[in-house]
Amino acid sequence: YSNFIDDLRVYVRGGTGGMGYPNLGGEGGRGGDVWFVAREGTTLKSIREKYPQKRFVAGTGANSSVKALKGEKGKDCEVHVPLGISVLDDNGKQIGELNAAGERFLAAGGGLGGSLATNFLPCKGQRRTVHLDLKLIADVGLVGFPNAGKSSLLSKISHAKPEIANYPLADLPGLIEGAHENKGMGHKFLKHIERTKQLLLVVDISGFQLSIKTRFRTAFETILLLTKELELYKEELVTKPALLAINKMDLPCAKDNLDELMTQLENPQDFFHLLEEEVIPENTLEFREVIPISTYTGEGIEELKTCLRKSIDEQAEQVNEEYRKKKLLLLQTSK
Repeated sequence: YSNFIDDLRVYVRGGTGGMGYPNLGGEGGRGGDVWFVAREGTTLKSIREKYPQKRFVAGTGANSSVKALKGEKGKDCEVHVPLGISVLDDNGKQIGELNAAGERFLAAGGGLGGSLATNFLPCKGQRRTVHLDLKLIADVGLVGFPNAGKSSLLSKISHAKPEIANYPLADLPGLIEGAHENKGMGHKFLKHIERTKQLLLVVDISGFQLSIKTRFRTAFETILLLTKELELYKEELVTKPALLAINKMDLPCAKDNLDELMTQLENPQDFFHLLEEEVIPENTLEFREVIPISTYTGEGIEELKTCLRKSIDEQAEQVNEEYRKKKLLLLQTSK
């Protein structure tokens, strides 16, 4: 995931204003502005490759002259950025946000042109360093340890019928034990989960082992570990609607392992003794659906898509109902 860039530090500078014309009271043109504009299909990586110096400077305002007493404004500089960008100053304070295509943020204003008020001398434009911080926006965030099959699942779903395209999924970098402590991709991964509306945990039915130095985890332990990592980063994450996809059902013994897992999921607390105390979550995720799948054979993929569609529709209806109730309450209060 070294190609995955979700934070970029850039320098922005508004254009300097144009010179005034003292003899005739002419005003110089204002300097151009630097704008961040949200655009689909753009990535922070593409910005870094296109502008390796990461500097964005707007044009200088035109000087006042006998032919044009009011100088023209300097050329604006527009920088296309991905959707889901938070703009932070050098102190980490959020100063803007761009979530929808076409949204604009003024990153650096141009300086005023020279006029009587400034003794006909121009002003310099605003200049500063800002951070473009990306949080992926998607209806469903795929959560799982490395090699659980998230990318394979995403490729299967992305070739689905057009209606599934209304429900974008974010394939997020694999979560590892200790992510909440910023190990591995750590917070780079977990911050993206914040903006997804629902979670889809993808778990290998045969279990998971990060390396020969770490202990083997069963599918049940994996689910609890994923829950713990989400919980430690931000408790609200485990309150999101969640579905569970049990992958690699084509493997030998998968059926027996699934029967055991379903028993464990019915009463998780009865099996907490299998884990170390520090990795047991305070709250367990309540899955709307548990769907056995195989990205290799295609088993369960259609059922999973149907469950995702249903779950998202139900959530949208719930949000709409809450909105209608609030509007009704406001009308009753106003009367």
